[in-house]
Amino acid sequence: MSDVDLASIATAAVADARGSACPGPLLEAKKGIGKVKVGEVLEVYSNDSGTRTDIPAWAAKVGHEYLGLVAADGYDKHYVRRKK
Repeated sequence: MSDVDLASIATAAVADARGSACPGPLLEAKKGIGKVKVGEVLEVYSNDSGTRTDIPAWAAKVGHEYLGLVAADGYDKHYVRRKK
């Protein structure tokens, strides 16, 4: 993960998977990353606890950079930088 201030990061797109159980948030992240350019950041909203491990593992596996998460009101905001 990066030392980026996630609360102030500019995101290019949001994938809102709140209310979706596994594997929904991961599928939304996969679709969403295709909508941002290389170097841009995708923000993924999820209230599924499995997303805390699924998104970082997926990002590492496919070569993107998982920047971290910020807890919001009842859900998490995950940040992934597209690397390729």
